[in-house]
Amino acid sequence: MLPEHLRKSLDAAQTQVNRLVLGKSREVRLSFVALLADGHLLIEDLPGLGKTTLAHAMAATLGLDFQRVQFTSDLLPADIVGLSIFDPATRDFQFHPGPVFTQVLLADEINRAPPRTQSALLEAMAEQQVTVDGTTHALPAPFFVIATQNPTDLSGTYPLPDSQLDRFLMRLALGYPGHDAERELLAGRDRRDLIAAVTPVLSRDDVMALRDAVSRVHASDALIDYVQALLARSRSHPGVRVGLSPRAGLALLRASRAYALLLGRDHVRPDDVQALFSAVAAHRLVADAEAGSDAALAKAILHAVAVD
Repeated sequence: MLPEHLRKSLDAAQTQVNRLVLGKSREVRLSFVALLADGHLLIEDLPGLGKTTLAHAMAATLGLDFQRVQFTSDLLPADIVGLSIFDPATRDFQFHPGPVFTQVLLADEINRAPPRTQSALLEAMAEQQVTVDGTTHALPAPFFVIATQNPTDLSGTYPLPDSQLDRFLMRLALGYPGHDAERELLAGRDRRDLIAAVTPVLSRDDVMALRDAVSRVHASDALIDYVQALLARSRSHPGVRVGLSPRAGLALLRASRAYALLLGRDHVRPDDVQALFSAVAAHRLVADAEAGSDAALAKAILHAVAVD
């Protein structure tokens, strides 16, 4: 179990983000799951529904170094990872780090940049390092990417390739706020002013300690059997062209451990897996053209596998 001070800090952090992002407690909880599970988070929805607000609220609460990159059609890979510039004084090339050298990176509207620029994040997200001109540079720890994207049917967007999508532990959608939350939002102060006024609740050491605690949350053999059954079903389910990989199964287990920890438990239950399955699995599924949405397929797969 978590030490008392860490438990209180974690609860306070979630409370603070919920005060800034109104009426989205489930999405806030899942954002913390992505952080604690050492993953990355993709938030997909229409413009104006609070994607960037959630990312900024998380960054302000975590007490970590933060950089924001606005992805546009003319953004280059070097604008993200950095580049080497010749220094006449030393007669050598000096590496100038890009904004990816931070602990929390907000990749805003990531699918407005072309695929070559999107792929600049692949190595960083997978290996926590970047390679420029043959030299590898380690990124700070922890390294947490929060990316936002608009639906791909909107103008000026480029679909994220499957290899990039697989690097995100979870994909969330916020949706429109409820009536009471929207009324409070309209009547209250500007979210940017509120975020600028908050103080960090967690620290780097807290985040690293919480991630270490997640790795100690127990997953029984029966629970692992259940996850494996979900993976197997995804590969044979009608309408699925490409099912879930073993890496997706590892991601689901990591996220389930973090979810259990957030709920105060030292073991994973099947309902933890069920609560996370769509967020972890849907964006990794490749559906047939006539099969409907990947989220609907994920839900159908979940319902098709019984818990023994």
